[in-house]
Amino acid sequence: MNTLVCIKRVPDTGARFALTSDGQDIDSRNLEFTISPHEECAVEEAIRIQEKQGGSTAVLTLGPEVASEQIRESLAKGIDRGVLLETDGSEWDPQATSQAIVNAVQSIQKTGTKYDLVLFGNESADSGDYQVGVRVAAALDWPCITGIKSIEFQNNQVVAKREAPGGWELFRLTLPAVVTVKEGINVPRHPSLRGIMTAKKKEIERIKPAKPELKLLKQNLRKPQEKSGEIQILGHGIEAVPAIVAKLKELGVI
Repeated sequence: MNTLVCIKRVPDTGARFALTSDGQDIDSRNLEFTISPHEECAVEEAIRIQEKQGGSTAVLTLGPEVASEQIRESLAKGIDRGVLLETDGSEWDPQATSQAIVNAVQSIQKTGTKYDLVLFGNESADSGDYQVGVRVAAALDWPCITGIKSIEFQNNQVVAKREAPGGWELFRLTLPAVVTVKEGINVPRHPSLRGIMTAKKKEIERIKPAKPELKLLKQNLRKPQEKSGEIQILGHGIEAVPAIVAKLKELGVI
């Protein structure tokens, strides 16, 4: 079972964001970067599949040279191979990104490595496009299922489960296939010290994809208005009880 995981370098989701003065990008000077949480689970799932089914694993990302940090993090956890689709750091829309991934998959498969399964996170933590995995599957003409919380294998099929109101939806896809997974499908492992040291020595394959003409043009970014709140101290000790009761009546709770 040969599995490819596609990940994305994103700002730490718990960080406070600021925009550049021209409103075109996120000011990343004081930000930490990581792998999107859904994709972190996809990396873990690929390692677990290899442990059960054998075969090989690879991780791929599109981005500037610094994105190799996220590749090495995946290698340190147990992924076999890293591929960087190296760019100048400029923005690629979902259509351009998916086409670059498709070209890379087809190129790699021509060398003899045939992927049975391509995993994506259900959506990236920054833009949340929900598009790349589906676009890649359509271009490769492979079956695709999204939002998955469980993966098993039977014969030449992947059996995938997706949460639904009151139960689960069950899907059977003939391999090769594309699956996008959601956070919670597993608990990602932390890299070991040995894994970190081994990952530093592994060579990352670099491919420079040709950037197509963008069909969607970004005008600017805007931060949503931050919600504000206030705290009102109604009193101290038992003396505050009448004020609390009055406030609960005002709110319609009692």
